[in-house]
Amino acid sequence: MRAPSDAAQGDTITAGVIGLGMIGGGVARNIAAAGLPLTVYDIRHDAADGLTGVAAPLGSPADVARASDVVLISVVDAKQVREVLAGEHGLLGAGRRGLVVLLLSTVALSAVREFAALCAGHGATLLDAGVTQAGDGRLVSMIGGPAEVVDRVRPVLDAFSKAVVHCGPVGSGMVTKIARNVVTYASWAVVREATSMAVRAGVDPERLIEVLDKAVTGGTSPLFLLRDHLDAEGVIRRQAAYIDALAQKDLAAAQELGREIDLATPVVDTVRPRMSAVLEGDYEGSV
Repeated sequence: MRAPSDAAQGDTITAGVIGLGMIGGGVARNIAAAGLPLTVYDIRHDAADGLTGVAAPLGSPADVARASDVVLISVVDAKQVREVLAGEHGLLGAGRRGLVVLLLSTVALSAVREFAALCAGHGATLLDAGVTQAGDGRLVSMIGGPAEVVDRVRPVLDAFSKAVVHCGPVGSGMVTKIARNVVTYASWAVVREATSMAVRAGVDPERLIEVLDKAVTGGTSPLFLLRDHLDAEGVIRRQAAYIDALAQKDLAAAQELGREIDLATPVVDTVRPRMSAVLEGDYEGSV
């Protein structure tokens, strides 16, 4: 197995990706396409199948850490992150002092702090990296952590990111992602409620789409959700339960952040219990 390079001396930086789902798989594919040395791990032995340029998963997170300068974690929730870091054969057990851990999973700010302390106790540095799709297979990456460490792993970030935004110290990337999620989920809820109103009053929702499309002057429109609802095969409808679970996790993180900074979150408090109805796509039903 190739020994990790000393990136600080100008050698090619080596990367590892743990979790090859929708986000992690795309990240791994883009890193490989950029020509950077890459190893991966996933609990599914066939997870790398179909990912061009990505070799089969290694045997454990620790194996990935031993081969890497920076390890990217892209799993579902804080429990899984904790297992990847400190579980049996976890990456911190590899003893790779100087390792950079890039956390792509959306978790609560308190969890980011826990994981940063855990990494520091093993001689590693955590960067939190909130990410969101940019629509072209690449991501907008919101990074929290020391500037010099962000600079050190920039070749890896640039390999899968359309834009890299350094938001400040550890935790600030996740705060930015949580805030961005509030805008997303609240927009979806507003679109559903408005469309239900139009449908019940006898207006074809396609007419609402037409008006909203023409009225959007910039930024990201929530109309994709509405279009998917009108299509019985739309990705939102087909994955409603999965997306609702993510929404519950993300909005709970927003509520926790609000409590920590003594900020009322009435929109989040209203939207969170309604997300299942928002995603189900039955505009004739009540919201």
